[in-house]
Amino acid sequence: MAKVVILTGPSGSGKSRLTKRSGLPVLPLDEFYFDDDAPDLPRRFGIIDWDDPRSWNSAAALAAIESLCRTGNALVPIYEIRKNAAVGSRELDIGDSPLLIAEGVFAGELVAPLQGAGLLAAAICIKRHRIVTFWFRLSRDIKERRKPIPTLLRRGVAHLREERVKVNHWVGQGCTPMDLRHAQAAIRALSQST
Repeated sequence: MAKVVILTGPSGSGKSRLTKRSGLPVLPLDEFYFDDDAPDLPRRFGIIDWDDPRSWNSAAALAAIESLCRTGNALVPIYEIRKNAAVGSRELDIGDSPLLIAEGVFAGELVAPLQGAGLLAAAICIKRHRIVTFWFRLSRDIKERRKPIPTLLRRGVAHLREERVKVNHWVGQGCTPMDLRHAQAAIRALSQST
C-alpha cells in the first residue's frame, strides 16, 4: 500500500515545480474543482471564487487518493481553468511506487481523513515571501491566460493580503511550513526511506 505526501501552499508558491523535481507520481488536486454550473458555488471579484474550498470536490479528491494508495490507480478528471469545467478524464497509475504526492491549495483539507485512514506520509505547506509568490502567480496566470488581467491583478492583491492567514490555516490543519529547499529535502528523505 502506498502513502501520500500532502503538499499545499499559496497559489504560485512553487508546489508544481517541486513535484516535477521529485520524481514521484503526482495527483494535481486542482483537477477536482467543480464545473461552473454546479449549484451554490462561492463568488468573488465577479467570478467563481476558485480559492474557496467550497468550489472544490474534496470527496472525489479523497476517493482518488485512497484508490491510488490502495490499488495503484484512479480515474482523475482533467480540469480546464479557462473553461471552468472538466473537459475529460485520465487514468493515473502510480505503478509500484510506495509514495505519491497530492498537491494543491486545498490539500490541507485532506490531512485529517488521510491520517485517520493510515495513508498520510507527511503534510507540507510551502512558504516563501509573499511578494515572490505574488509575482510568480501573476506571471503564470498571465502566461496561461487564465482570466482577464484586471481580474488577475485584483485576485493577486487579495491573495497577497490574505497569505499569512491562509498559511496559518494550513498549519492548523496539520501541515508543516517549509521553504522549497527544505520541502524538497523532506520529500527526498521520505522517498528514500520507503
